[in-house]
Amino acid sequence: MTVRAVASSQRMPSTVMGTARAYVALIKPNIIWLLLMTTVPAMVLAYGGWPPSTLVVWTLLGGTLAAGSANAINQYIDRDIDQLMRRTRRRPLPSGVVTPHRALWFGLVLGVIAAVWLYALVNVLSAILAVGAIGFYVVIYTLLLKRNTWQNIVIGGAAGAAPTLIGWTAVTGQLDSLAPIFMFLIVFWWTPPHFWALALVLEDDYREAGVPMLPVVQGQRATKVQILLWAIMLTALTVLFAGVSNLGSIYLGTALVGGGIFIAYAAWMLGQPGKRGAWRLYKYSTYYLAALFIAVMIDTLVR
Repeated sequence: MTVRAVASSQRMPSTVMGTARAYVALIKPNIIWLLLMTTVPAMVLAYGGWPPSTLVVWTLLGGTLAAGSANAINQYIDRDIDQLMRRTRRRPLPSGVVTPHRALWFGLVLGVIAAVWLYALVNVLSAILAVGAIGFYVVIYTLLLKRNTWQNIVIGGAAGAAPTLIGWTAVTGQLDSLAPIFMFLIVFWWTPPHFWALALVLEDDYREAGVPMLPVVQGQRATKVQILLWAIMLTALTVLFAGVSNLGSIYLGTALVGGGIFIAYAAWMLGQPGKRGAWRLYKYSTYYLAALFIAVMIDTLVR
């Protein structure tokens, strides 16, 4: 074996691993975990306890495939603006690790597998909702809204809220209660203040890429006012959900305390100069949503 062949064989494992990591990055696993965090509590609440574990696994795997499909196609469409933003220019497409053609096919194949998987192992309604969420995220949010209006994340948040409905219907086979609608609305109402906080941090990036996020269009103060208003509405919605779903003190306490901190932090940030505190609020809102849905699950299981 020549020296060149030896060197090539030694590089191959790292190349294969690098390509595998690139395809994993296409599905944005750092986002998917939070979406799936809302799926299991919805299933637990619908079942009135812990549902069959196989059903939980099938639903989570199908949801992961569906979300991965939407994220991969999103990165295919946004590859031009991803190259302009510091936060995204190292993604697989701008960096050239994955070609656009392969990224698109990867996303489409994942979507087909997700639909077949959920149809075969969960139920038809969950499969329809997953396909609808992929279509909404790709067409409505990515193609129509993201580059054209600052309300992109307001309307586009519906796609990220779909896992609550998918989790509920995986157990019941139908949307037969106000509870899944309220869970959907909670995630929907959580999405704008969460991503507006991030948009404050990345304002310069979005301006450079020509993406009309709220801070770019209306300024930092207007964005912070909207974050506070949406945090207040979100907290009210989470408290109402306790009554709608007959949840107890564990959930209600989490909703009141967590929402109160969210509102207080948003009010504090409003009085600060520039984007001070925006990153911490963004991180807090992530943990807040996770805690809220974990409380739904725990409250249901201990009843």
